[in-house]
Amino acid sequence: MRPILSEQKLHPQVQNTIEAFHSEVVTEVDKAITQNEWVIVGMSGNPFVKRARKHLEKKGISFKYIEYGSYFSKWHERLAIKLWSGWPTFPQVFHKGTLIGGFEDMKKYSP
Repeated sequence: MRPILSEQKLHPQVQNTIEAFHSEVVTEVDKAITQNEWVIVGMSGNPFVKRARKHLEKKGISFKYIEYGSYFSKWHERLAIKLWSGWPTFPQVFHKGTLIGGFEDMKKYSP
């Protein structure tokens, strides 16, 4: 696991700011991954997101897709998701509540 700054080294106000940073987006993704077997979190215009969706569709696997903007919009929301999950890119693919990575990781993982 990559090192992250310890909570003991965060001022309480910083902790509050981190917790509040687009918390509704994080809550939406967290709820989706608890209610759906497969979830893809992505953005429009990203070819890897499209490939991930097509891969599961081709295999007949149903999934929940959540889209947050494009390269030019909603980057704060996507940043909140990245900070929450620790995964640096999109798509973020979850199976049974577990982050399995992006498109290439999903191809290796999925049936």
